[in-house]
Amino acid sequence: MRRRKREKRPGRRSIACIVILLLIVMSVQIVKLYRRDQEYIQLEEELNAVYESETERKEQLSDYEEYIGSREYVEDTARSKLGMIYDNETIFREE
Repeated sequence: MRRRKREKRPGRRSIACIVILLLIVMSVQIVKLYRRDQEYIQLEEELNAVYESETERKEQLSDYEEYIGSREYVEDTARSKLGMIYDNETIFREE
């Protein structure tokens, strides 16, 4: 019996070493994946912030486009750049 136990020891040790090695390799891989996941989470947050700012900018451009198409814009441009006024308007200037 002692002989059989001694014969099994090297096999058990080698299996134990292989299992420990696999655990170490898997632990390293899990740590790498966790870091990569954290990077992706941070990137997602940054991209969401960019998306929100671009959505806000799109709304501002839409409002500006409406303003450009309005009569008010045409009147403001005619007054400020061309110096035009209506026939019945009176302009008062300070001296």
